[in-house]
Amino acid sequence: MVFAGQVAMVILLASAGAQAQTMRPFLDFKTADAIRDHCMANAGQAGHAVAVAVFDDGGDLVSFSNHGASPAAAALAQWKGRSAAVYRSSTRDTATWNTPAAPMIATMEGGVPLFTRDGTAIGGVGVSGASSEFDTECGTRAAEAAGLLVSPPKPESD
Repeated sequence: MVFAGQVAMVILLASAGAQAQTMRPFLDFKTADAIRDHCMANAGQAGHAVAVAVFDDGGDLVSFSNHGASPAAAALAQWKGRSAAVYRSSTRDTATWNTPAAPMIATMEGGVPLFTRDGTAIGGVGVSGASSEFDTECGTRAAEAAGLLVSPPKPESD
């Protein structure tokens, strides 16, 4: 009987600690693949061969595609996407920071960060192979089609 009570107490304490953990939004594979696929379709319709790389908020590659773009474009898409994810800023902005030696920072337009509707940063997408403007537009449209933002929402004023 004492043993059963001790087991129950251990289970209760273990579950109390687990319940204290708060879930945080994250970029799942389904959403990352949807972003990649939307951008690839948009680029194909526009006649561009691009590479698309989608990263989580820690800078880890979640989804990637390169159908017809050069190996250099593939590397650039990854560079742009990782930068947007870890710096939580578009590569259009990071290109103006005058910090070209900062780790993982992209200095070429075409990467956009990914935010939930409530402003939680969950990753970034990088596109390369067309003009920088198209690359940015492609990533932005794909993120928006997935229900995400590419900049944190502005606080509502009272």
